[in-house]
Amino acid sequence: MPTALVVDDEPLLTRHLCGLLARCWPKLQIVQTPGNGTEAIQALSRWQPDIAFLDIRMPGVCGLDVARHAGDTLIVFVTAYDAHALEAFERAAVDYLLKPVTEARLQETVNRLRPRLEAGEHRPAKFNFDPAALRALLTEIKPASHLRWLRVGHGDSVELINVSEAVYLRADRKYTAVFTAHHEHLLRTPLSQLEQDLDPDQFWRIHRSIIVNAGHIAEAVRDFAGRLQVRLRNRAELLPVSKTFAGRFRQM
Repeated sequence: MPTALVVDDEPLLTRHLCGLLARCWPKLQIVQTPGNGTEAIQALSRWQPDIAFLDIRMPGVCGLDVARHAGDTLIVFVTAYDAHALEAFERAAVDYLLKPVTEARLQETVNRLRPRLEAGEHRPAKFNFDPAALRALLTEIKPASHLRWLRVGHGDSVELINVSEAVYLRADRKYTAVFTAHHEHLLRTPLSQLEQDLDPDQFWRIHRSIIVNAGHIAEAVRDFAGRLQVRLRNRAELLPVSKTFAGRFRQM
């Protein structure tokens, strides 16, 4: 049975990745989930796992330093860095995963790793990269600055929702209602605060109380009174567009 470590200093993200791995690779055994780099190095020595999913940015010993102790363990970096850094990660690891990790992208990684392990192939004992040089490169590249996941509370549990799954967000008093294709979630964060962290190229404010994910817009239409509305791809309701933001849809 193949074994793995999942290393991240955020327990919520660790649980999220472990849950996805359980669905994508049921036979993979997670032997430990270290919460920092020092614990990860100790776990690598103790378990000598087949795979380590390493977060890059951790306080103290970062994922790059942990990777130097990996021996024959296959490394998958888990990172919030954007596409500008991906070439560096390709040189440094078997694969990389961008946060928030999606099930579809993780399945690609599993499909890449499983044949190598079944064939008994591990990477060379030494990395094909200079950790110091890669660290220097990453100091010049900022992590992805826009919000990439939403943390939604359900009683005593917290669920991670990829922002790309949010069809639209609507202000609801002191809260924000987040609508996905099939569900509605309530966040305690005000819409005005969320707007500051969302990618403005992807999330458009169309009304003082509504921000819509442009990727989920099917078309802009007018009602019998000439008022502009947005029709969505995955939900039945029409969203009102105020005059202030109508200019976005002149070419639609």
